[in-house]
Amino acid sequence: QVQLVESGGGLVQAGGSLRLSCAASGRTWSRYAVGWFRQAPGKERECAAAISWSGGTTYYTDSVKGRFTISRDNANNTVFLQMNSLKPEDTAVYYCAAVEEKYSEYFYYTEGYEYDYWGQGTQVTVSS
Repeated sequence: QVQLVESGGGLVQAGGSLRLSCAASGRTWSRYAVGWFRQAPGKERECAAAISWSGGTTYYTDSVKGRFTISRDNANNTVFLQMNSLKPEDTAVYYCAAVEEKYSEYFYYTEGYEYDYWGQGTQVTVSS
């Protein structure tokens, strides 16, 4: 079992920055691909960013490219989402999710059903 705990959410003005953290415990973290998902009220959940277990490959949905950066520190069992130039439309609950990757250090996943473990979520609110 893997337990995930997100932190770093909050209220920020448009144009500001936040850094989300996803801390993992329970098992060896380094072989887990991780995704950051978000869900705004009345909208479907979407994968904002994802990273392979090696950190060598990453994914960003189009609306966050150039503004968000996903990274990981396997020695400290943590994945980060640096969010810059935030917009009101980034307002959502952000969740991190993890799945053990058994085949390739380069794989990441962008669909929720592909993940086995989820955190409780952290609220990000961007005011205009």
